[in-house]
Amino acid sequence: SLSRDWLTDEMVRRLNGLNEIAQARGQSLAQMAIAWVLRGNVTTALIGASKVSQIEDCAGALENLSFSEEELRAIDDLADADGNVNLWSQSSEGV
Repeated sequence: SLSRDWLTDEMVRRLNGLNEIAQARGQSLAQMAIAWVLRGNVTTALIGASKVSQIEDCAGALENLSFSEEELRAIDDLADADGNVNLWSQSSEGV
């Protein structure tokens, strides 16, 4: 099971910052994450959708795939400042 120990004040601050960037782009945080994965030479992003509504939401990432240099810097600052924003680290440790 996923422990809540990783949900520190710092992690919440970072996630809120990433969410603000996504909202300014007209996307949900999930959509921005997919768009971020698809930038550059990546042509496929695997999603774990189990409902049509989740697929539709993920497809919304395709509406804004470009990032400004400012957005990329802000995302890098929030996601990689000393510690990763990796929500799945604990669930993947046993793999």
